[in-house]
Amino acid sequence: MTERARVVGRRMVVAAVVVAQAAFAVRAYHADHKEFGFQMFPEASTWRADVVRVTADGRRVPVDQEWDGYRWNDLVGDRGLADPWVRHHADAGLDNQLAFLRSALDWVAGHTPRDRRTRYLEASVTAWHNADPPEVLRFRSRVREAAR
Repeated sequence: MTERARVVGRRMVVAAVVVAQAAFAVRAYHADHKEFGFQMFPEASTWRADVVRVTADGRRVPVDQEWDGYRWNDLVGDRGLADPWVRHHADAGLDNQLAFLRSALDWVAGHTPRDRRTRYLEASVTAWHNADPPEVLRFRSRVREAAR
């Protein structure tokens, strides 16, 4: 390999690394979880949610009540989703926290096999993005196969 080929090769590697890092940083501004998108001053956003299980007969049962041996906080407590009915700070940003909540609804719906009555889970979220007025959002899990 010639010296010129080595120099060109090194420059191509450096350029590829810089382009990849720039792509990660740009992507962070559009992603829910903001991977690779450090922000020195985080949001001051907060949220709270009323999460219910909707049964096959249409009843809406809050998840703060134990059901079939399951407890919401035991199922999702490690992602800042415990006690969603209490107003929480959105630690890594509102989009990040709500993405975790949407995923948690699907995860709980798919990982509670003893529960034969729940058709889907639903969350009515009140979100305060920084100093903006509150916004109410609704999220729903996938419909459970066992309850169809």
